[in-house]
Amino acid sequence: MTNWPTSSDFWHGKRVLVTGGAGFLGAFVVEQLRQREPAEIVVPRSATHDLTDGDVIRRLLAEVRPDLILHLAARVGGIGANREHPADFFYDNLMMGVQLLHTSWQAGVAKFVALGTVCAYPKFTPVPFHEEDLWNGYPEETNAPYGLAKKMMLVQSQGYREQYGFNSIFLLPVNLYGPRDNFDLDSSHVIPALIRKCVEARDSGATEIIAWGDGSPTREFLYVEDAAEGLLLAAERYDSSEPVNLGSAFEISIKDLTETIARLTGFTGQIVWDTSKPNGQPRRKLDISRAKARFGFEAHTSFEAGLRKTIDWYEQVQRGA
Repeated sequence: MTNWPTSSDFWHGKRVLVTGGAGFLGAFVVEQLRQREPAEIVVPRSATHDLTDGDVIRRLLAEVRPDLILHLAARVGGIGANREHPADFFYDNLMMGVQLLHTSWQAGVAKFVALGTVCAYPKFTPVPFHEEDLWNGYPEETNAPYGLAKKMMLVQSQGYREQYGFNSIFLLPVNLYGPRDNFDLDSSHVIPALIRKCVEARDSGATEIIAWGDGSPTREFLYVEDAAEGLLLAAERYDSSEPVNLGSAFEISIKDLTETIARLTGFTGQIVWDTSKPNGQPRRKLDISRAKARFGFEAHTSFEAGLRKTIDWYEQVQRGA
């Protein structure tokens, strides 16, 4: 059995900078981090800290003097947003990651946790995705600029560890979902988009909803609170620049996902598939054995339980609007 440090021992006295700490995943990470009682948690906001600007990053690190950085900030969105803004998704994510990691090394930050994306994997990666497969092809075209920009942090992490001994780690989460997700139909991912469509159709008495593609692709989803726990366990226990998948090991087709959300929301109308829209990557399912072996992470929230919590949250927000 691995002798990992206890959470309180690791975080005691540490100043932690969480970029993206006000975002979807970041807010849950900060909540769980508070329970571990570090000396200080700093969450820069995009309104006052443009992390694509190197001068802003240097001033921030000089002011905070963090012991540990959790880099969760990203420009993200679903297939539609990635197709409309490929240059923005590439530039913003690349500039944030490369400059922040470099400046963290210069500033003597003890540890840097970089959050990558499952979009970094090649389009036709054998299932389940093993970390060793990351470089065996080009990513799915609709989100390749985003995926490649994030993957550069892996290259940088490995190079800086080899040359400078800089302690940085790189995590690859699958698609996340849960309460407080982005439900904007122009930029959301598939689960919140389908929940909103089904709830609005049910409430308005609509007889159908439109879903993208043909329903054949498969996806693996990780409940956001499980993802936050996995990230913090990696921060505490993992000290290598080999990439690590974070997932749930549960794979579902988009067709089955859509029908499940319709059932859980009480939408009984027809699901119409718009095959003029892209399917995205054909299959996504991760091998998650490395995360369990290296830092003891396993997801605990069943998919249906997570969906119910997400739908309940959205319904409460809608009623309060």
